[in-house]
Amino acid sequence: MLDLQMFGARLHALRKEHGLVLADLAKLLGTSITQIGDLERGKTGTTLARLVILAEFYHVSTDYLLGITDDPAWRGG
Repeated sequence: MLDLQMFGARLHALRKEHGLVLADLAKLLGTSITQIGDLERGKTGTTLARLVILAEFYHVSTDYLLGITDDPAWRGG
């Protein structure tokens, strides 16, 4: 089951680790600052396309972002 709180917490942590602000992520995803805030607070989910963009950008697995695994290892190309 999708845990939006886990997704939001991981998204927030990754953004902070990379020294980004909400506006940076909003620009990356083509969305608003408010929507990014909602994602990080676990109020909303995202699309598959945006999930992939996030995984590629942060070099983590989608499973990690979704809380399926605690291993953030990126295995993409």
